[in-house]
Amino acid sequence: MRKNIVAGNWKMNNDLAQTQELIADLKKQVSADPAATIMVAPTYTNLYPAFEALKDTPITVAAQNMHQNANGAFTGEISAAMLKSVGVETVILGHSERRAYFKESNELLAEKVNTALENDMTVIFCFGEELEDRKADKHFDLVESQLKESLYHLSKESWKNIILAYEPVWAIGTGETASPEQAQEMHAFIRKSVADAYGSEIAEEVSILYGGSCKPGNAKEIFANKDVDGGLIGGASLKAEDFLAIVNSF
Repeated sequence: MRKNIVAGNWKMNNDLAQTQELIADLKKQVSADPAATIMVAPTYTNLYPAFEALKDTPITVAAQNMHQNANGAFTGEISAAMLKSVGVETVILGHSERRAYFKESNELLAEKVNTALENDMTVIFCFGEELEDRKADKHFDLVESQLKESLYHLSKESWKNIILAYEPVWAIGTGETASPEQAQEMHAFIRKSVADAYGSEIAEEVSILYGGSCKPGNAKEIFANKDVDGGLIGGASLKAEDFLAIVNSF
């Protein structure tokens, strides 16, 4: 049975003291038996302190990105082995901001996914369409191409380490709003695409997270959809009370 997952992407927010404060708040408020699997992704400099502080809790620490190569002359980059050396075994790849600002392509992301899996890491793989794609009625084709070009070369066995995260980029900070029905429509399409490529068993096992503007006020309605297995949360994950309210929406 697939997992319900709520993952907080802290992006480029919180210095060490702020990270420690947020973690302390989470530890005080989190249930010993939470309603969903909980993950948080601090910035690189705070990964090890976060791992040490959270290792005896139900909260897993993830990284926001990693390089596709094992080592070498790649100034400013972080490898899978470096992440694992500080206790991090989950990584977000393909986030819409990485695609937009750092021009990460489907082909590059396929390499990153391969490297993560070779290092026995779990991948939260992000994908989704821009506003112009949706307005041109190309959103399904675009999403399927992202999946095919970055993931559909994988073996069936590899999918046990894949979590999907759909980002309706068109509805994030644009004034447009994605309804729960639109979320379900796309998640059902994604699950069918995986089923067509790998069979219904794998499709039913893979968790598909919603990466739109998920907040305490709308999480329950979004998570009630049968193909929405949780959320990849941005701004609302920076306040412990709001983040755990989203977790408790299950």
